[in-house]
Amino acid sequence: MNNNHIHPIFDRLLQRSDKEQLLQQKALVLWMTGLSGSGKSTIAQALERQLYAQGYLTQVLDGDNLRTGINANLGFSEADRTENIRRIGEIAKLFLHCGIITICTFVSPTIAIREQAKSIIGNDDFIEVYVNAPLEVCEARDVKGLYKKARAGIIKDFTGIDSPFEPPAAPDIVVKTAEMSIEAAVMAIYEAILPRIKG
Repeated sequence: MNNNHIHPIFDRLLQRSDKEQLLQQKALVLWMTGLSGSGKSTIAQALERQLYAQGYLTQVLDGDNLRTGINANLGFSEADRTENIRRIGEIAKLFLHCGIITICTFVSPTIAIREQAKSIIGNDDFIEVYVNAPLEVCEARDVKGLYKKARAGIIKDFTGIDSPFEPPAAPDIVVKTAEMSIEAAVMAIYEAILPRIKG
């Protein structure tokens, strides 16, 4: 495809620093990865409320929410998962450039797929949070009934059952939700990012 007719105007728009000054905060992207049922969405919701209570503007990008909207045309093949994360990375980058603290909750099961997101968002702004819970704990919780369906063969390519999950090698933050409360996990993340987001 010929892109000669595309003329970006990024250089003529208000910059991220202008928006961060308006909001009195520094933006970043928190990328929460972990198995289904590990607690990503629950932590994100509680963290968003904690940040809001302290006067910070946030946006949560949640896997299920995006798959019912902008990514409704994607399945769970390797190619579709890659495209899902590519789109999410681009959306997160838009929020980042609006000065907004963006919380992403996606299984994003492979190191390669998370590296793809990091390359789109930018290494300096990408904070990887490993929501670490053992498979047996996540399966016992089975909040959405997905593990039961995967074990029955109703759902194919389900991460942790018949599709691999590659834990982060060196995440920025780790919360072990089998060993700590949601409140403790939220405070651990909040205290870790606070020096980064203060305006």
